[in-house]
Amino acid sequence: VQLQASGGGLVQAGGSLRLSCAASGSITSVAAWNWYRQAPGKQRALVAHITDDVTRYADSAKGRFTISRDVTKLKVYLQMNNLKPEDTAVYYCAADTPSSNNPAVLVRYWGQGTQVTVSS
Repeated sequence: VQLQASGGGLVQAGGSLRLSCAASGSITSVAAWNWYRQAPGKQRALVAHITDDVTRYADSAKGRFTISRDVTKLKVYLQMNNLKPEDTAVYYCAADTPSSNNPAVLVRYWGQGTQVTVSS
């Protein structure tokens, strides 16, 4: 299974970016999609999470970021508006998928990360 993230870049404060992440390989469904970010010198932190029933955001993302998904195309998106310099980080997508050996167990796959830089 491979996850390919894209859409990062350099943007001025107040601007917007849309991140995308596509899953490919031996995967037929995703139970949960996640976006994480890791700023220099900091731990990786959850930004947004989406399942069939739940959508959750970190407090820092509420009201500015929107996570969405295309179930049939195994893709997830993160629309980021009103970006701030403190949003600067490498953003990672992660997919939780049912194990082929035991569907009750979820296996997490990570994308390679995409850099988001917000200038002031």
